[in-house]
Parts: sequence; structure tokens; C-alpha cells
Amino acid sequence: MTPREQLDQGLVRLGLDLPVRARETLIDYVALLAKWNRTYNLTAIREPSAVVSNHLLDSLSVLPFIKAAKVLDVGSGAGLPGLVVAIARPEVSVTLLDANNKKAAFLQQAVASLALPNARVVCTRVETWRPGEFFPAIVSRAFAALKDFIAGAKELLAPGGRFYAMKGQYPADEIAQLPHGFRVVDVVSLEVPGLAARRHLVIVEEEHVR
Repeated sequence: MTPREQLDQGLVRLGLDLPVRARETLIDYVALLAKWNRTYNLTAIREPSAVVSNHLLDSLSVLPFIKAAKVLDVGSGAGLPGLVVAIARPEVSVTLLDANNKKAAFLQQAVASLALPNARVVCTRVETWRPGEFFPAIVSRAFAALKDFIAGAKELLAPGGRFYAMKGQYPADEIAQLPHGFRVVDVVSLEVPGLAARRHLVIVEEEHVR
């Protein structure tokens, strides 16, 4: 099965309908990631079919839950899930933030090569970044423990906004250590096509809207 066929089948199972252009761009992203991986080791997963399931479909599985028009991806790394969200939702403004220069360089190249005017790259630490704007949706995938993610990014959350933390197993210990002033709205169990491992999306908001 080709990566494109795998992507198409996975989208059906996820209940997502993406335009042909978005699907083609996602496959172009897989090729670009493979090219840069030879030098920069952006991800340990290199086999194309594994990239489709572990990265593309995993990132796409959160799309139905993140409905904001502006998204911040903290610790974006190779662009997961932010770059995938930007490709799938061209109407959404996505900021890809990572403090690693090599990863930020890849993200800049990907945004240019894949022609994504709705995506921008910021290379800095989230704890010190103060852009003068706030985000209704802040997402992370394998970035940090829940408490550290929220502590580092809480100053960037728009009033009434939400955090979306992508996790593997149900993170009971992390939820128990949630910072004061925040509450879990939902923990969604995700079924990712091609992955036997469990996936969960933890959705968090402030207890009192500023």
C-alpha cells in the first residue's frame, strides 16, 4: 500500500474528508521529512507507512476537537501536530513554536516548500515568548508533562481558551498534578488507524475566565 492509499484509508476511518490538494500536501510533507531526517534526525520514525500512521493520522485525529481559528503548537518539533493542522485547515492560523534551531529551520523550509501562508514559525522558549497576542487553542504533542506544559504556556492562553495535550496512555498521574486554577474539561480516547498503542487528548481550561 502506498502512503497516499494509507492516508486515504485512514481518513475514512477517522471520518475526515480532506480536499485532494491537502492530501497531496500531506504526502509532500512526508517526503520532505524523510529528506531532512537523513541529516537532522527530526524523528526516529523513518519508514513512510509508519510516518503516515504515527505522525499524520495521529495528528489528524485531534482535528474534530480543535475548532479555534488560531492555534499555537508548543514544542512543534517536526511540525506535529501544528504543521499537519495547517495543511488540513487552511482557514486556521497556526503558530509553530520550537526552541531548537534545527527543528525551527526545518519548519521554516516546510512552510515555504509546502506553500502554507496560514503557518508561521517562532524559534524560542515558550516560557519567555511574549508576542502581545493570545491563543484560543494551545496544543502540544509529547512536549512535556501536563503541569509543565500549562505552566509554560498559560500566559499565552486567550480568555476562555483551552489547552489540548496529546498523550499516550491515560495520564492519571499528570492530571492529578494539574496546576491550581485549571480543570480538565475532557479526556478523549482516540483511535488512530494503524496504531495499536492507546492515544488520549486531554482538554484543559481555566476554572475562572479572565
